[in-house]
Amino acid sequence: MIDWPGISMHIELRRAPRYKLIANTEVVELRSDTHFKARTSDVSLLGCYVNSVNWLPAGAEIRLRVTRDDTTFAALGTVVRSTAAMGMGVKFSVVELDQQALLKKWLTEAGARPSS
Repeated sequence: MIDWPGISMHIELRRAPRYKLIANTEVVELRSDTHFKARTSDVSLLGCYVNSVNWLPAGAEIRLRVTRDDTTFAALGTVVRSTAAMGMGVKFSVVELDQQALLKKWLTEAGARPSS
């Protein structure tokens, strides 16, 4: 956040570009084994945003299964931000090597332009 007299600006620094990638997603909260369906919107190599009327609090550990074109990407993650009835920002915590390769392929296909 930059705060000069009369000017306030939020600067967001990302460690990886995000790409628009809309895909069906199954979310499982690991502690309670709660399951629900959702959709991704923005995805990067480090995490994604999951759109859903269902949501979990920041800190919740989850398993994601993202399906696109009859292929499924699976990873473990942690909810880093959450907005009730809108969705969650998720940071991937465990992504197997074959799943990393699949995600890179998807992002390359989606990727002519990173999302803003």
